Parts: sequence; C-alpha cells; structure tokens
Amino acid sequence: MKHLLFVFFLCLAGISAFAKDGYTIKIHFKQDVPDEYIYLAHYYAKSFPTVYKTDSAKVIDRHTAVFENKDSILGGIYLILFDEKGKFFDFVLNNGDKMAITVDTLDMPKNIVFKNSPENTRYMAYELHLQDYGKRRMKLQDALKTAKNKKDTLNIQEQSKKIADELRIYRENYIKKYPNTYLSTVFSAILVPQVPKGPHYLPGTKTIDSNFAYYYYKEHYWDQFDFNDNRLMFTPVYEPKLEEYFNKLVLPIPDSVNAEADKLLAKARNAKEIFKYTLYWLARDAETSKVMGMDEVFVHLVENYYMKGDAFWLDSASLAKYEDRARKIAPNVLGNTAPDLDLQDIWTLQDRPLKAVKAKYTLLIFWSPECGHCQKEIPLLDSVYNHVLKQKGVKVYSVPTEGELTKIQKFTKDYKISDWINVVDAHNKSDYRKKDDVFSPPKNYLLDQNKVIIGKGLDHTNIVDLLEWHEKKTAKKS
Repeated sequence: MKHLLFVFFLCLAGISAFAKDGYTIKIHFKQDVPDEYIYLAHYYAKSFPTVYKTDSAKVIDRHTAVFENKDSILGGIYLILFDEKGKFFDFVLNNGDKMAITVDTLDMPKNIVFKNSPENTRYMAYELHLQDYGKRRMKLQDALKTAKNKKDTLNIQEQSKKIADELRIYRENYIKKYPNTYLSTVFSAILVPQVPKGPHYLPGTKTIDSNFAYYYYKEHYWDQFDFNDNRLMFTPVYEPKLEEYFNKLVLPIPDSVNAEADKLLAKARNAKEIFKYTLYWLARDAETSKVMGMDEVFVHLVENYYMKGDAFWLDSASLAKYEDRARKIAPNVLGNTAPDLDLQDIWTLQDRPLKAVKAKYTLLIFWSPECGHCQKEIPLLDSVYNHVLKQKGVKVYSVPTEGELTKIQKFTKDYKISDWINVVDAHNKSDYRKKDDVFSPPKNYLLDQNKVIIGKGLDHTNIVDLLEWHEKKTAKKS
C-alpha cells in the first residue's frame, strides 16, 4: 500500500510539473552581443515589423540570458529581439515550455539549436525551407522582368507555380506527420483551397461553369482555419487572410459584406482573441474603405456588436466614440433619404431648401473656399456638369462650409458656378455638418428625384459612371 501511495504521489507530482504555467527560456549566443537586455516579443495577426514586446532578460557576460515567467501565457510564434533590436529569430512558444537555445548569430536560422523542444527543431528546418523558397522566388521574379517573349514568361510562371506547390506540399506533409501540434494548426490556417481540376458544368447542363473556381475557392477558404484556437492570433497569418477574403473574394456591396462579416464573427465567437481582432478589423476596414457604401457596414457592426456589449476590450469612452461615429454616418447611408437642409441663397438670402429643388437628380456638394483640393475639384465638377450632367437632369446644390459671405460670392463668380444653386446657412440653424457628416470638404452626394441617396464620396472622375450605372439598373427594374 505504501508503495502504491508513493507511486500515486509521484504521478501527481509529474502531472503538476507538466501543468506549470509560464515559460523558462535559456539562451546562449555563440558570439558576443552588444545588448544589456534582449527582448521576447510575439506577432499579433500581422507580419514583422508589427510585433509586441512581452518580456526582457538581462544579458550576462555578453552571451547568456534567461527569460522566466510563471504566469499563464497564450502560445504562438514568438521572437527574440537582440543586437539592439536589429536582429531577431522566430520560434514556437507554448504555455509551460522549458527550453534552451544556442544561437550562432552569423548563420541564422541554420545554426540555431533547441534543447527540449523538438517542435522548434522542426520549425527551424521549415524556416530554412522557407528561406530557400524565398531566394528561388526572388530569382524567378527577376527573370520575369527580363523575359524576352511570351514563351519565356509562361515558362517562368510555370516554375513559380511549381515551387509554390512544393511549399504547399511541405506543409501538407507536415500536418499529416505531426497532427495535433501547434505548427500543424498554423500550417492548416495558411493553406488555401485547391480547386478540383477538370471541366465543371452548370447544374443540369453541359455548359461550362466559368465561375466554378471562384465560388469553390471562396466557399472553402476558411475550411482549415481553427477559429477555436486563440494561439493563431500570435502569428502573422490572420490579417492577410482577412484582407484577401474581404477585399478580393467578397463582393463590395454592403449587404454581401454584412452577411460575410456576421458569418465570420459567428465562427470566432468562442475564441476571444480571434473574435476581438475580427470585429476590430472589420470595423476599421469598413470605416476607412474608399469603396462607396462601406460606411453602412461600419454602422451595421457598431449597432449589432459594439452597442450590444461585444467589444469587451473597450472602455466606455472608446465605445462612445464608435457609437457617436455610427450615429453621424447612419442617416447618410445609401438608400436613405438625405436630411433636408433649410439654407439661403448667397445673393438674396431667401430660403432655398434642398427639398424644394425640382430635378431628376441633385448633386449635393459641400466645399470650402479655403480648401485647396476644393479649388481644384470645383472647376472639374463644373466642367462635367456642363458637358454631361446638366443634360441628364442634374441640378447642383452647392453648400460652402466656411468663409465670409463676400468671399463665397467672389468664389462663385471667379469659378463661374453661378448656374449652381449656391446657398449658405445665413441664420446658423441648419446643423448640416452633423446631419450630412460633413467635417472635411469636399464631400458630395448624388440624390434621386425623391432625394434618396444613390451615391456619395464622389468626384469628377466617377460621378458620370455612377449615374449611368444607376440609370441602367433602374431601367432593368421597370
């Protein structure tokens, strides 16, 4: 019985030792390093140089340092920054790891040796393979620049595809050989769908489906990404995946983006770090997008996630900024009726409200005589107006956002825009900046005959195309 109890307690001790949190990383540099301290950092969705320092260690005798932490950590791809942060190397770090690393600074990663970390030994082999892949790819890119004919170009492209396939096969073989390891999770996340070869037909027909590759690739894009593993955030993998998916595969239409955003956030719901970054990235991408209508996506995300308590990482002041921004944008998304403006004619100061403008289309322009970009854009818009827009039934409702009345009148004369409906907020009662989200002119809206917003963020280069697209779309419905 005593023997059994002894064995039992030994097992408990072993389990306890295995389950310890934190890490111990002993590093020995073969060459002298100039640092007093070296740093432990990790990736967070982006590639280098966007990394985050998490620990430091004092260098002893210019060769040795020890990182030690007893708190639980989120594992991932970490970096050691040294030589005054001018050099670094990647490695895998999991919660509870204890390892020793010997670094030959003259030949990295080839001569980096790990003790008690077989996964990192394999990771260094992968890094060498990746290094070789990069050199071969760079060589082919240089060759492509000097290709003499189409045959040479096709040959180089074929070689490029071949080495890309080699890298994919390397990762696939690793996943098969070492399943359930962290690197296999990372490699799975990197993999992209392989579209089945051969002709593909529309259902029930013998007609080739020209969109099969696109739909297959999009449908299976996230198949290998483990949305339950927060450690994937501590890699440079996630943001490039998001960028490709939403900026290349999802149609840039608010309804489509909203639907895809909701699907992805539902997948990430159980992993706090992934969910947090997904929601942050989607909101930032929508708010800063140059694509017309994406501000509607921002409003959707704020109303359905931020305002419902899902942005758990934000304090009340930061959350209020999101809510305030969404409230300013919401009245002016595509498909909404533009807020009415009770403004006055710049010459007579008689009321000329926006709703009183009788036109098939109204181009609502906010500008400033002090704005250098406005001074360039206004004449170009007027030229488009005189040559195309006027014939299509467009009237221009022109609102200067600042400046003395005499200066505004002079501007309209100098720039010969007297054919526009030029108005000002003579009584300072309109509050158009808030109503129309006007904080940095120029800002333009295209309205239909009912003053419904059909375009925004326009300039002289795209307004005609938008108008013609809208007319074609309207003609199809009628």
